[in-house]
Amino acid sequence: MDTRGFYDELADRYDLVYADWDASVARQGRALDALLTAALGPGPHTVLDNACGIGTQSLGLAALGHRVTGTDLSPASVARAAREAAQRSLTLPVAAADMRSLPFADASFDAVVCADNALPHLLTAEDVRAALAETRRVLRPGGLLLLSTRPYGELLRTRPQSEAPRVRTGPDGRTITFQLWHWHADGERYDLELFQLLPTGDTWATQTSSATYWALPQERTAGFAREAGLRETLWHAPADTGFLQPVLTARRPGPTGQGDS
Repeated sequence: MDTRGFYDELADRYDLVYADWDASVARQGRALDALLTAALGPGPHTVLDNACGIGTQSLGLAALGHRVTGTDLSPASVARAAREAAQRSLTLPVAAADMRSLPFADASFDAVVCADNALPHLLTAEDVRAALAETRRVLRPGGLLLLSTRPYGELLRTRPQSEAPRVRTGPDGRTITFQLWHWHADGERYDLELFQLLPTGDTWATQTSSATYWALPQERTAGFAREAGLRETLWHAPADTGFLQPVLTARRPGPTGQGDS
């Protein structure tokens, strides 16, 4: 299924996935900032969010003073991220770009963020390796990757068919978002159908979008990172970070030994 089309179509209403998007922006920014500064020291740091979407992580990190650049496969999403940044008086340069081929020079960033289950849109080992090789290339020596995915080890054991509905209450009424999952015969990939029920007067309008994911367990994801030349791979649980998903940290080896273990 078309990942770019999925997010282009969702861009104007992606915030409705959250009960309170602004609160989520701030909370996720704080969680990623804590991991970033624990590894690299006090900022501000130059950060690439290479699957920035409408800015959920980028805006939170920029508000904390980091110099953030946002890229995403979806032009509609990065356009909205830029608008959201302008409304908040934040600096957030953006570009439409594929994480497998980034338009930046080597060693351009202190950190790369790839959050909110973006990497699993890549459905082959070749594509995952390409994306992580690009991540390593644009990181400075000693730089940090922050990557989050769903907890796929657990999900592969249970293979859920749906996710519980989320309800957002706004000035125009309640929006209900829920998901159906359709697992492929290989047992690893699945099609996700996202349904949003939007209030329209006394009735509801239904919007449906679909995308495909590869449910990579944590150790396999960390293995791909190590294949790409990243080191110090470590998963951090949501209970420890306050982030909505498990977060993998990994480092590009540095000239003085940092990130070499």
